[in-house]
Amino acid sequence: MITGGATGIGKATAQLFVQNGAKVVIADVSNQAENTIKELLNIGGEAIFVKTDVSKETDIKNLIEETVDHFGKLDNMVPIAGIGHPGTLIHEVTLDHWQQMLDINLTGVFLSNKYAITQMQNQGTGGTIVNVSSIMGDVGKTNQFSYNAAKAGVANLTRSLGVTYANQGIRVNAICPGFVDTPILSIADEEKRSLLISAHPIGRLGRAEEIARTILFLASEDLSFMVEANLIVDGGYTAQ
Repeated sequence: MITGGATGIGKATAQLFVQNGAKVVIADVSNQAENTIKELLNIGGEAIFVKTDVSKETDIKNLIEETVDHFGKLDNMVPIAGIGHPGTLIHEVTLDHWQQMLDINLTGVFLSNKYAITQMQNQGTGGTIVNVSSIMGDVGKTNQFSYNAAKAGVANLTRSLGVTYANQGIRVNAICPGFVDTPILSIADEEKRSLLISAHPIGRLGRAEEIARTILFLASEDLSFMVEANLIVDGGYTAQ
């Protein structure tokens, strides 16, 4: 199950999971997900789309129910759905803006984890969750107060869930990407984009498929001893 699976990192993750034999559920608010589903079916995958607003508890409950009705169980949850913003001074941040950022980027992850873990417990077969935090959950960035706060929340939520449910065979980890060349960066103009590129020692932005490969790795049995990790994949950004 991949929230935010219609485009960007979510779409790349869905494609990679299908290529490795997984049956995929894409949850998104965007009808672009329907085209993504068609692409997955065209490469021989099994996939369905459930329109979902991750900030709404009823939508997440419905998402889990439809997944189990269709595929019988839930093995892996990857909550990717999120929004960004170009940056705002704290005295200009409205409560509505703050709340929207937390509702989607943090509460949406909380709800996804809550109901995925509940389903995995009911199955009794364990499972994996790979949350998507950000390097912005680990370092500060000018004028990104609400985004930074939400992503830091995802990082610590992951740590707490990881140590709480490890003994039930449910592995919860997170990936913390640097800046990745996806539609969410469309809000950045060319000057800002150049600055972002120059901030990465590797000399470029990340690619969606690179993040997808790391998510698949975290979800795989290759990392069966890893829990509550926040794995940084950032082209060297945070090492400076």
